[in-house]
Amino acid sequence: MKITRVSEETAFKNPHKIQAKKIFGSPDAEVIHMTLNPGESLLSHKTPVDVFFYVLEGEPTIEIGDEREKVYADSIIESPADIPHRVYNESETTARFLVVKLPKSK
Repeated sequence: MKITRVSEETAFKNPHKIQAKKIFGSPDAEVIHMTLNPGESLLSHKTPVDVFFYVLEGEPTIEIGDEREKVYADSIIESPADIPHRVYNESETTARFLVVKLPKSK
């Protein structure tokens, strides 16, 4: 059994300049734990694979293509490959979410 403690993982540098930790990786999938403090956001970008976001905490706003909506903990939001997407934290509390890429980007 392999157990990953997110709090003990080291964040990696990323173009979004936010706290991001790769917590799972295999040839088939990748999971990244992201934290957005109030006022932080991801840059708009596309991925060559399908992605879904699982909101752990907070009330981030997710933009996929021309759709934008505030979401809440225990929500899963699907983002198809090659569609611009972005996550904002316009609230006054921290937002934490998982980004799951299927299959893993090459």
